[in-house]
Amino acid sequence: MRLNLNRDPEWVDLLPGVSVLAAPATSSVMAQARRDDLLAPYREAGGASADDEEAALAFNKAVAKLVLRDWRGVEGDDGKKAKVTPAAVEALLDHYALYEAWAEKYMARWLGLEQEKNGSAPSQTGTSAGARRTAAGASKSKGGNAKRAPRSTGSRKR
Repeated sequence: MRLNLNRDPEWVDLLPGVSVLAAPATSSVMAQARRDDLLAPYREAGGASADDEEAALAFNKAVAKLVLRDWRGVEGDDGKKAKVTPAAVEALLDHYALYEAWAEKYMARWLGLEQEKNGSAPSQTGTSAGARRTAAGASKSKGGNAKRAPRSTGSRKR
């Protein structure tokens, strides 16, 4: 693992014409983000649920509110450069393409997904249940339909 001691914000190109200046998502930033009010409903629900996608979006917004310092290509209703405020950051990530780019180009770097490439997503809400199951469990039947393997009655031949 390569340690990055640089704590300076870096520009991240999200989409053509849209870039954000973001500080590193250190452990303290991640811990602070988990306490954001956006995540309260998911903490109260006990972690992983049917709303895992919504929890991931809330976590991404919480982190972005903490680390974004500036942006390019983001305008307000008046056509002028929008100020970086918590409400504006949330509105930015409400655009699906920008949310996906943020998750892939910024968050994945800090969550370690790029290095692992193992298909297992760490839980963004801090619970022990990570990514959702992709297959149902095997059914448990008594007697089953599988045939038994033949048993040898004699000695083994060599």
